[in-house]
Amino acid sequence: MEDNVTVQSGPRVRWTWYIVGIMLAVASVDQVVKQLMLSMLTEGVPVPVIGDWFRLYLLFNPGAAFSMGQNSTWLFTTIQLVFVVGALIVAPRITNRWEAVGIALIAGGALGNLIDRLLREPGFWFGHVVDYISVGRFAVFNIADASITVGVVVFVLAVFAAERKNSHGR
Repeated sequence: MEDNVTVQSGPRVRWTWYIVGIMLAVASVDQVVKQLMLSMLTEGVPVPVIGDWFRLYLLFNPGAAFSMGQNSTWLFTTIQLVFVVGALIVAPRITNRWEAVGIALIAGGALGNLIDRLLREPGFWFGHVVDYISVGRFAVFNIADASITVGVVVFVLAVFAAERKNSHGR
């Protein structure tokens, strides 16, 4: 009986550290690249990389995706904090590698943007997120935003794959 408990808890601990590791790596890369962009770019001045289709374009976003909710910075800060803490609480219960990757990418992106909201101007809890990637006429975003988006896709696909596997009795 005791061996069963060890076997069952082993992968959970591994996925927890896996989630924490990916989450911290994403947030760290996000912050390093943001600092690099802050040192290289001037706010509002586009730098073409592939013509007008792909540009570096520095801006400070108080809102969410597509600059929505610009007067609700405190709400986005709270949501990101809750998600990061929630991911750490849920991590030990994750038993699927791809669900772990999805949650880790989302939490890492949330942590990257949360750091901005806590430490950047105009002040604690109300800081603006540094965005710098501009593709076509799409919104300007950053590595944290891209990580959140990819994480959601990975997580949803993992959940559907697990449900399909369970419904086929495999």
